[in-house]
Amino acid sequence: MHLLDYIIFACYMLIVLGIGVYFFRKNETNEDYYVGGRSISAFHVGLSIAATDVGGGFSIGLGGLGYAIGLSGSWLLFTGIVGAWLSAVLIIPRIKTIDAANGLLTFPDFLRLRYDDRVASTAAVISAVGYLGFTGAQVLAGAKLASATIFTGAPLGIDSFRFSILVIAVVIILYTVLGGLKAVIFTDTVQWIILFSGLIFLAIPFALIEIGGFPVLFETLPGEFFSLTNLSFVRFFNWMVTIVPIWFVAMTIYQRIYASRDVKEAKRAWYIGGLFEYPLMAFTGVFLGMCSRVLFVGVDGEMGIPLLIRDVLPVGIAGIITAAYFSAIMSTADSCLMASSSNVVNDLVRRYLLKNMDEKQTVRLSQVATLVIGTLALVIAVSFKSVLDAILYAYSFMVSGLLIPTLGAYFLKRNDARAAFWSMLAGGTTTLVMKIFEVGLPYGIDQTVAGILVSAFVFFTFNRGSD
Repeated sequence: MHLLDYIIFACYMLIVLGIGVYFFRKNETNEDYYVGGRSISAFHVGLSIAATDVGGGFSIGLGGLGYAIGLSGSWLLFTGIVGAWLSAVLIIPRIKTIDAANGLLTFPDFLRLRYDDRVASTAAVISAVGYLGFTGAQVLAGAKLASATIFTGAPLGIDSFRFSILVIAVVIILYTVLGGLKAVIFTDTVQWIILFSGLIFLAIPFALIEIGGFPVLFETLPGEFFSLTNLSFVRFFNWMVTIVPIWFVAMTIYQRIYASRDVKEAKRAWYIGGLFEYPLMAFTGVFLGMCSRVLFVGVDGEMGIPLLIRDVLPVGIAGIITAAYFSAIMSTADSCLMASSSNVVNDLVRRYLLKNMDEKQTVRLSQVATLVIGTLALVIAVSFKSVLDAILYAYSFMVSGLLIPTLGAYFLKRNDARAAFWSMLAGGTTTLVMKIFEVGLPYGIDQTVAGILVSAFVFFTFNRGSD
């Protein structure tokens, strides 16, 4: 990349950190830091949802899918619009009414009302660990992008990829520690606009010019890459089972529901976010991955788009697009860090260890927790090679442990706290153990299905036994 690209990238990062400092001075209460004062509009929340859910991880992952299977990779984000709109209809009217009456800050706060403290604390641990892994995936995505564009030659002989992981982790942690949810949501709006417009109006045209146009693309790639059926049913089913339920149990989703002004604004935000995910971002991401396959044969598919940015885009444009991708990565990583630290501080530390802290002390503790969790995410980032695998791993753990008790809390008139507690432990542990020891299911079905079934069996067995 040219010096001008580095200058553009550096200026962007300084602006983002400046926004974090601005909101650092304005965060007076825990509500300001974690739910944005419950006053944010549908437009900002909707773009924040899209930026957070797709983010850099799914953006880089989508490029890898486009590189590997073509347009059929777009089905990954189809699950996003299904999950978003289902939760808008089934969840938002219920949870926003409860929030208005009780002033909720976290997802476990809701489970505490429906069950008890033990259930809420267990959910907080599962959520915190899951988002720790998800944050690690974003750091990994940022490192793949940075090692191909910004830090192609790292100092002191350090491996450029590992150096990139360190730098990206530091920037993400500092920004999130400073700003809180308001900084996250308002910059998400700008970041998503930069990312989306940059990819459509700059990256795609320049990639096609470099390739030689659509005729060369059609001639070079296999015919099935232009079909929506180049995907096994089992793989699509696994995506649905893993990703759709996350919209019912994700801490980042609940924070944005709480941050919305009312039910109407929250539902509108979810519809906006869903549409930006699919079809808009879904096809943009996989198409760029297809272009990168033509240009860079035999590379790691998730490195295709970063290499395209580095080698194809003109001076200045490369800096803008790189900043756009880092925007997406930060949009997701900062939200995940916020979610994990909120679980630790509000649902565990403040409730059981430091009960008498005032609002200022709580905000400072939240910032320290964000710093520690971000450091742990850096460790996780170096443990995975595939961004998409890291994301789905984290999703599987959270969904297996939290989905069944959460649905019970919403739709069953009467629930037993023991049923929720043991089903969380049974479901999450089942999936985690099966993944660690690589215990597969028939036909390639994801281990998440086993975790959900075990969780459901335990939940309804205990519930029936308490009658």
